[in-house]
Amino acid sequence: MTGIPLVKSHAFGNDFVLVDEQALAPSLDRPSFARAVCERHRGLGADGLVIFREQPAGGATFDLLNADGSHSELSGNGVRCLAAWLVGRRADGEPSRRSVDIFTEAGVKRLDLIEREGGRFTFRASMGQPAEIARRSLEVHGRPLDVVTLRVGNPQCVVLGEVTEPRLHLLGAALAVHPHFPEGTNVELAMVEAPDLVRILIWERGVGPTEASGTGACAAAVAAMQYGGAARDVQVVAPGGAQRVEWTAEGLFLTGWAEVIAEARWLRATGAE
Repeated sequence: MTGIPLVKSHAFGNDFVLVDEQALAPSLDRPSFARAVCERHRGLGADGLVIFREQPAGGATFDLLNADGSHSELSGNGVRCLAAWLVGRRADGEPSRRSVDIFTEAGVKRLDLIEREGGRFTFRASMGQPAEIARRSLEVHGRPLDVVTLRVGNPQCVVLGEVTEPRLHLLGAALAVHPHFPEGTNVELAMVEAPDLVRILIWERGVGPTEASGTGACAAAVAAMQYGGAARDVQVVAPGGAQRVEWTAEGLFLTGWAEVIAEARWLRATGAE
C-alpha cells in the first residue's frame, strides 16, 4: 500500500498526528497538508501535526503545525505524544533509555518515563523556566481586562477568575488574536480552587478550544502561583483531565500521560483540501 505513514496519539484529549519528516516530499506544502490531515471530518482529525526526525543518539526533532496550518514553537502534550511513540517502539527493560530528549524550537525537552500501563505512558517533562511574566491590562470588547502574559516556550495569556465556557468563547477568541500579541497567543481561563488545585479552560492559538494543553497548564500554574496564591506544586484540571505542574529552582516540570491509538496511511492526494 502506498501513502504517507501517520500515527495518531493524544494526551488528555489533546490530539496530534505524527509523521516522520523523511516520509514527506521536499516540495510538500506542509501547512496545507496539516490542515487536510487535522480536519475532523475529511482527515484524521487532530489539534496539530507533529513532524519529527529521529536522532542517531535517541530522541527526535519536533516541528508543530496547528490545525489551521500555522506554526507553533512548542506543545507540552505534543512532545509527550511523540515521546510515547518513540518509547513504545523500544524494547522493555531498558532503564538507560527511559528518558527521551525532544529537540524543539523552544529548546531541548527531556521527558522521563515514570510509568507504562498498556499503551499509556506517563512522563515527567522538563519544560524550562517561564519567561517574560507580567501583569497587564488589555482592552477586550471595549473594556479593560486584567491578564497575565508570559512565555513557556510559546506565548501565553492567562485570565484569573471565573472559568466558564461562555467566558472562554467571549475572551479566548479575542485574546488569541489581540494586537498585543503579533504572533497570536494561547489563552487560559484559570481559577485557584485550592492551594494545590487550579481549574482551567483553554483556547489554543490556531485551534480554538481544546480539552487539554501541556504548555497551557504550565502557564496557568505559573500565573496562579505568582498572583493567585497557589502552591508551587499543583494539579491543573482541564476538561480532559489533570496534569501536575511543579515550579522549582530548576524550572517547570509537567507530569501527565499520553497514548498512541492508531497507525494509518494517508492516501489522499498530498496536501489536498
